[in-house]
Amino acid sequence: MFGPGDLRLVLLALIEQQPRHGYDLIKAIETAFGGGYAPSPGVVYPNLALLSDEGLIAGVEDGGKQVFSLTEAGKAWIDENRAAVDGVMQRMALAARMVSGEQAPEVVREALHTLRHAVITKPGDWNDAETARVVESLMKAVRDISGQ
Repeated sequence: MFGPGDLRLVLLALIEQQPRHGYDLIKAIETAFGGGYAPSPGVVYPNLALLSDEGLIAGVEDGGKQVFSLTEAGKAWIDENRAAVDGVMQRMALAARMVSGEQAPEVVREALHTLRHAVITKPGDWNDAETARVVESLMKAVRDISGQ
């Protein structure tokens, strides 16, 4: 359901919203997918351990459960990687729509194909300013389309 590293970003984004324990994170993702998908504990808990080892989250024992919060390093990491975090959350919302069986009309899928082609074949250099301009244009379209 997620690409490489995406679940890690989703977990960080959800923990940024509020401190959570592992089961709560699984249920939050399941809710986002309308019950159509839930990651297994065998995937979530190792990711939480890794994020903790990296110093991005810290767990506190509460009623027999580890409740995870972002550390200062985790907050800084999310701020520095906001585009990636927002992107994965947008992709998760779109994937949830697919899981529910909802599909875009053919004309919209064709426009998306044309947009992808325009980005891939864009003339000129990909310098930092041009990259930022294209990313902002694409993310604006994502926000406009998703209503966020």
